Amino acid sequence: MMRKISSIDFKSSNTTSGKTVLIRVDYNVPVVNDLVVDDFRILKSLPTIQYCLEQGSKVVLMSHMGRPKGRKNKMFSLMPAGEKLAELLEMPIKFSDDCISEDAIDVSKNLKDGEIHLLENLRFYNEETLNDQFFAAQLAKHGSIYINDAFGTAHREHASNANITKHFATKGMGFLVEKEVKFLSENLSNPTKPLTLIIGGAKIDTKIGVIENFLGLADNIIIGGAMANTFMASMGREIGLSLMEEDKIDTASMLINKANRKKTKIVLPVDFTGELRKFGSGDICTADASNIPSKMICEDIGVKSIDLFSKIISESETVLWNGTVGVAENPNFATGTNRIVDAIMENELTSIVGGGDTVAAIRNYNEEFIDQFSHVSTGGGSCLEMLSGSKLPALELLKK
Repeated sequence: MMRKISSIDFKSSNTTSGKTVLIRVDYNVPVVNDLVVDDFRILKSLPTIQYCLEQGSKVVLMSHMGRPKGRKNKMFSLMPAGEKLAELLEMPIKFSDDCISEDAIDVSKNLKDGEIHLLENLRFYNEETLNDQFFAAQLAKHGSIYINDAFGTAHREHASNANITKHFATKGMGFLVEKEVKFLSENLSNPTKPLTLIIGGAKIDTKIGVIENFLGLADNIIIGGAMANTFMASMGREIGLSLMEEDKIDTASMLINKANRKKTKIVLPVDFTGELRKFGSGDICTADASNIPSKMICEDIGVKSIDLFSKIISESETVLWNGTVGVAENPNFATGTNRIVDAIMENELTSIVGGGDTVAAIRNYNEEFIDQFSHVSTGGGSCLEMLSGSKLPALELLKK
């Protein structure tokens, strides 16, 4: 089993001083003009950091940012994330412009209890993504306890979450990872029913495993977004000029057949809102799913679909949502996604949401609503992998 952070002793046995905790966080956040424009992931890391500080420890943080391809690049510096963290914690943060230099390691070794040290972008070294043993050993010099609280990278084996675990006798998961595991794995293995999945977005590829894993367990699987177009096409329906994956038509048909055999109901939109001729034409139109005009692009679910989906949600005890049901970044086609949010907020149920686009759409609609979900996952690929029933390498290594 993975060790919980609450079971770890952060005090040194031969002194009153606290131990130095090396925490892998996920500060891969959007930055514009050297300012963090979405601090969601940083906010989610605070409980683990604050707990370690309350235990009297010293804290060293490490993360990646973007894909700098092994080269130092100011565009991908973690300095803005450090400044945002300092602002949120209302305390100064030490920052090193390298993650494995002697100077950086010395800063970590000389920390006082209650101080925080943030290392520069791990991916300024290719050794990070290559899971290099020597690089991991250098990183391990920053602390005596290792905590992984970066769920968003748990599906990858990188030096900072895989090879590094060999260097620590005391290691465990932070509060964020603990909550992710609880809601995405433990709770959903025996959910309170009826259970409804809402699956949206554009591509089927990344969602096939999720759908298959919940066939027979979920009562309903609502399909929205451009994915719905591919499912409709697999049933021989006209979808006009709407986006769809022609090479996934057979996959959609297979999933529908499997769902029928396993008594899980796949629910598709019954009407749509969209534009005629091309994206951005501004020529808005609506149509029933059975009568899509040949020049229509379906970009959102319609009023009838909203009513249908809302009714299913109201009759559910657990809702798992990944992927918007329309082009939510466009206000003209965010209505369906916004009404899904309303339906979840209006009913007392266990609500789990994942996927960066989905979370962004919810926050864009109403910032306060995001905290009212039972759980909001911070990991895109990791979330989908866990929901597909797969084990995450970085978390499995915490058990050894």
